[in-house]
Amino acid sequence: MTSGAFVRQESRFRGFPDGPPEQHHLYIALACPWSQRTAIVRTVLGLDDRLGVSYADPYRDERGWAFSGGRFTDDVNGFAFLSEAYDRTDPGYDGRVSVPVLWDKERGEIVSNESADIVRILDAWAGGDLYPPELREEIDELNGWVYAELQNGVYRAGFARSQEAYDEAYRGVFAALPRLDDLLAGRRYLTGDAITEADWRLLPTLLRFDAVYHTHFRCNGARMIEYPHLLRYTKDLFEQPGVAATFALDEIKRHYYTTHDELNPKRIIPQGPIDLGFTSA
Repeated sequence: MTSGAFVRQESRFRGFPDGPPEQHHLYIALACPWSQRTAIVRTVLGLDDRLGVSYADPYRDERGWAFSGGRFTDDVNGFAFLSEAYDRTDPGYDGRVSVPVLWDKERGEIVSNESADIVRILDAWAGGDLYPPELREEIDELNGWVYAELQNGVYRAGFARSQEAYDEAYRGVFAALPRLDDLLAGRRYLTGDAITEADWRLLPTLLRFDAVYHTHFRCNGARMIEYPHLLRYTKDLFEQPGVAATFALDEIKRHYYTTHDELNPKRIIPQGPIDLGFTSA
């Protein structure tokens, strides 16, 4: 491994539910791309009335994701911090507290804190078809390289602790973006004419790229909107019913620019970009 490379913590809880959506609750932060993918799938699959949700405050200090009141309230358990859910599930847990979290209300414990698993759980609950058998091999391949080069790549660039580690991550990001653009030149969505989980997994990264990753994580080789096919694709997905409501640009910018003091110690939030191509700032 390259010296100074950022290594993401693996998800600790990888269970699957033994009850219906109504027995469960979703803890998310719309500032977080991994959370937003679950919020999108919950909405597009029509689970809003069956699976409750609590939103964490976008500002996160050393105590972790918080429920600070108002819109950011936990009406199920009354948690002040999401860490309480982790402590209740595993009192010895000493890892990073992450979102999203799928919570079992009857058992009083976390089922899963892995967004990829939660997406498939929601798809199964809704009787959806975001992971059709005939496309699974292609979807798995897409998910693999898109995550490694782009979705985790922007974090590897942003949190790199050496020039070598940053350069390696940067190259991956700017290999992935034109590769995606070329792929989408000949098809509407990643696997063809139908939206799959691969598309909903990718969208939150694209929505954040120009406003956050380009500047904050030093991925400044190009803006996402400079790729015409990616821009068309992002607009298409963003305009699907209910998706725009899962995108909170103000929360996204507040989270990234006020939480990572090592990258932005003065916590100044940039005003731009003025035109993101798919929505106004």
